Amino acid sequence: MVETAFLASTASLIWLINYYFPLGPLLRIFFPLPIALLYMRRGFRAAWMAALVSGLLLSILMGPNRSILYVMPFGLMGVQLGAVWRRGLGWGVSIALGTLLGSIGFFFRFWVLSVLLGEDLWLYTIAQITSLAEWIYLRLGLLAKPDILFIQGIAIGSVIVSNLIYLFVVHLVAVLLFDRLKTPIPRPPAWVRTLIEYDY
Repeated sequence: MVETAFLASTASLIWLINYYFPLGPLLRIFFPLPIALLYMRRGFRAAWMAALVSGLLLSILMGPNRSILYVMPFGLMGVQLGAVWRRGLGWGVSIALGTLLGSIGFFFRFWVLSVLLGEDLWLYTIAQITSLAEWIYLRLGLLAKPDILFIQGIAIGSVIVSNLIYLFVVHLVAVLLFDRLKTPIPRPPAWVRTLIEYDY
């Protein structure tokens, strides 16, 4: 119970610090890790309890609209990563599932913020990307006009690639951090081991 409360408050504190004092992507890497660590140590029930407690704590400190942005996707991602790592599945499975959850979470955040602002942020983003693409086409001397489906495909693809890179970095940090906490995650592929030159 104490470890659950401690790791739930750690997850909330990381989100709170990053919200008010943004340090770029540095703290974002740690968002799902406390809950994933709790799943690996204490199991399913403790991890879900920590995700809910984190959401409730952030709801009190920051308001419900901001706390939901943590719970979905990072709280759920912590539970998902912990479940996959505890079962000993490989990095490919956990990165793929995390990328899917992170991408859904990105669009969920877009939807929540659109509702709160009363504007469709997706259309605004696509309009901005379209004007940038038109400017690039003009500079390249292309007479064609960029297709809206092509622009949306690029936007969705960039969200997926961004989440894929994020999950890979989270895995790198987790393998280095969790080994020191005596809760190792499944071993990385051979090419990653040579990349980070880490002695297992």
